[in-house]
Amino acid sequence: MAAIGRSSAIINLKGDNASVEKQTCEEEDAQNLWSSILSEVTTRSRPKLPAGKNVIVLGEVGAGKTTLVAKLQGLEEYIKGRGLEYLYFSVHDDDIEDHTRCNVWVLDGDLFHKGLQKFAVTQENLADTLVLLVMDMSRPWMALDSLQKWASVIREHIDKLRMNPEVMRDMEQRVVRQFQEYCEPGSNLSSSPQRRIPTAGEKDEESVVLPLGKNTLTHNLGVPVMVVCTKCDAIGSLEKDHDYRDEHFDFTQSHIRRFCLQYGAALLYTSVKENKNVDILYKYLVHKLYGFPLDLPAQVVEKDSVFIPSGWDNEKKIAILYENFQTLKANDNFEDVIVKPPIRRVVHEKEKLVEDDQVFLTQLQSLMMKQPAATAGRPVDPANRASSGSPRATNRSASANVANVMPIQSGTKKIDPNIKGGQTSEGVLANFFNSLLSKKGSPAPGTNPAGGGSSTVGTIKKSGSKLGLSDVQAELDRISSKSDLDTSPPTSPASHIKGKES
Repeated sequence: MAAIGRSSAIINLKGDNASVEKQTCEEEDAQNLWSSILSEVTTRSRPKLPAGKNVIVLGEVGAGKTTLVAKLQGLEEYIKGRGLEYLYFSVHDDDIEDHTRCNVWVLDGDLFHKGLQKFAVTQENLADTLVLLVMDMSRPWMALDSLQKWASVIREHIDKLRMNPEVMRDMEQRVVRQFQEYCEPGSNLSSSPQRRIPTAGEKDEESVVLPLGKNTLTHNLGVPVMVVCTKCDAIGSLEKDHDYRDEHFDFTQSHIRRFCLQYGAALLYTSVKENKNVDILYKYLVHKLYGFPLDLPAQVVEKDSVFIPSGWDNEKKIAILYENFQTLKANDNFEDVIVKPPIRRVVHEKEKLVEDDQVFLTQLQSLMMKQPAATAGRPVDPANRASSGSPRATNRSASANVANVMPIQSGTKKIDPNIKGGQTSEGVLANFFNSLLSKKGSPAPGTNPAGGGSSTVGTIKKSGSKLGLSDVQAELDRISSKSDLDTSPPTSPASHIKGKES
């Protein structure tokens, strides 16, 4: 009996231990269940916005690089620096209520400062960097040269970093995969709208990399590239001032899109002045750097607001632009078609504004009123009249009448010192008749001196004139009376002659 009791006690003890172990296993399963739920929620939740993303901006001087980034930052005015500028723009995720800053480095347009890239792009942050090439659309003749120059500058800098070949190969494959996996918004219904952070070296076994086109991604930098054409509001002035037509802008766009295909770059036309496509630039940057979904379709209709995401374009789509060419050909050299216009010298000179017609005529009228009026009866300088010896027209007829009846003697003439000779025509006539009357014995021209010396009166009678001495005096009185009206000589010619006769 004792043995049976002992065995039953052992069985009860074993049963209790089994129940304890079962209860412990149930508790462990419950904990594992909660752990699996928590781990699943953790894996499904979006990660925080990463820090340390960079954008390197390159372009010519005056292309609007700093102004464009300042617009992204929300600044209306920004003082441009020199060398290498640092700016940033904020990135906000509304779903997880998180925000961060994206670093932006703006390199000066002078090649002298290209060595400063080492402070912006390093081995550590190359995988988190995006290259932004800026081209000035107000100077389209510089488009290809500018893009090729600055693309070679960043490519040379990346080569100098001496990245690990395997890491660099993975980065290049990531660029190719993102280029080929591009889907237009609305075409991929199975894609998740959640943010997906692209990482270097990621591999997707299910995705298949298709072969690229002949001229596609021939220059793979291993980082995403974007080409931004600024100042697109100048297209209207190019049409007005330099006779640009739609085919010129299509020709320029075709060459820029070919360049973008070589680097796998996106293309965007912007205008800070008109605030055009700046929001698209922001959305595309956060899509490439932070994995935000992109729901913006390509835009190629409007010539001043083009947007082509990376992976959308190809040679066939570019060939559509050639259908609008009338005077140009697709294989024409870019430098021969888009020519730099001649520089006007007046740009460096001071502008001269043309006066209004009414103002000019008013000034001319006032100038004419200040000048003396040119009339026939204006006073003449006596000295000028004496030197010229030209009497007035009225007196010229009177002297001609007297000369017809009175011959002129060639002898010396006696001039009264009281009368200034040459002042008036009447004074000249008075001196002439004074010489005739004072020298009665002198022979007149055309008479014989041996014939007894005929007097002046006799000479006049011989010439067939009935004019006597009294008539001469009357003529002189008439002339002297006219001379008193114009000038007032010290003595009258008639009184002077009478004094001589007496």
